[in-house]
Amino acid sequence: MGFLREEDSVFEMLERARGIQDRLVAWRRDVHAHPELGFEEHRTARLVADVLRDRGITVETGIGGTGVVGRLGVGRPGRGGPAVGLRADMDALPIQEANDVPYASQVPGVMHACGHDAHVAMLLGAAELLAGLPDSPEGRPEGRPEGEIRFLFQPSEEVPDAEGRSGAPRMIEEGALDGLDAVLALHVDSNAAAGTVGVRPDAIMAAVDPFSATIIGSGSHSAFPHEGVSPIAILAQVIEAVQSARALRIDPLKPAVIALESVYAGAATGVIPDRVEISGNIRSFDEDVREQLHLELERALCLARVGGGDYRLTIETYSPATRNDPALTELVSSVVREVAGPEALFEPQPRMYGEDFSAMARQVPGVMAFLGIRAGDEPRPLHSSTFDLDESALPVGAAVLAASALRFLRNE
Repeated sequence: MGFLREEDSVFEMLERARGIQDRLVAWRRDVHAHPELGFEEHRTARLVADVLRDRGITVETGIGGTGVVGRLGVGRPGRGGPAVGLRADMDALPIQEANDVPYASQVPGVMHACGHDAHVAMLLGAAELLAGLPDSPEGRPEGRPEGEIRFLFQPSEEVPDAEGRSGAPRMIEEGALDGLDAVLALHVDSNAAAGTVGVRPDAIMAAVDPFSATIIGSGSHSAFPHEGVSPIAILAQVIEAVQSARALRIDPLKPAVIALESVYAGAATGVIPDRVEISGNIRSFDEDVREQLHLELERALCLARVGGGDYRLTIETYSPATRNDPALTELVSSVVREVAGPEALFEPQPRMYGEDFSAMARQVPGVMAFLGIRAGDEPRPLHSSTFDLDESALPVGAAVLAASALRFLRNE
């Protein structure tokens, strides 16, 4: 590949990315056909490590479980140059794929239904683009500027391990972000037109706190309900209290969700069970709202004691809200305008789903942008068995990641 001058390297990055589109598609389809669940991404990690090593990038494996870290250049505390991380998640979901395509999942009950296969392919593409640039010693404008670009291939974004830790916190604990000055990521957006890129400052994705609870009553024959305490009757009161709390005790201008997702009770005819097991999710953007929702759920469950029963509640603080650093948001926005054109840039609305990238963005300044990958007019939503993407967007994603890293090193 030819050298790029500093003044036009960002502009020409998309053309270079389109030159490797066949490889981007091949990587994406390979990973898609061989999906692996969280902390089980052994094959994917080997593929990633092999590609990075082939491009002359220093590789560490087994980070945070099955994570891979690639290092290009030298950042602090070496020559004193800045250091920026680019992150992609690698895990799939426990979903049976319904698509009839040549690259459909070959693993029963497991599918890349959230676009992590595309995230891996685009970050590998960015690594190839950046590794193809020569070092740029002082006084020579072309090539890669001084500093480090770190490629963070993260395991298990979707689910935590037995200790309640997902891939991002695990990688942080093992030093994957040490010495970084910023971290950037792209997530596919199935609702946005292919090749468009959305980015906005501050809160972009919600805090996610799964909960589970047991409402304890005392069982009885259904012919003699007065001889027991029905946990199902208590559950009805709890649900009403939770919904009332959301409507009456939380600022209506602040997003907040307490979602009940599962209920397990008795199965025998003629028997009122002695307990009900429930689970769900709490979602919010503001920390004060997050704490208030936890408190309101506890208060609602206290109705079990008023009714003569009891309860047990466990709330897991899975991931905080994802907040984009304003300065980095502007940097990525400027790159998108130059790489893909002003018409490709849009400002997404905050989303109520969560992302453990939030842990990285709390460790160092970070930004997560969204790459439109809508394929035709048929809805193919994330986390569905029919999810798929328009692969023409992959070069845009790779180019934006690579060019954003270059812009950061030059402007930092």
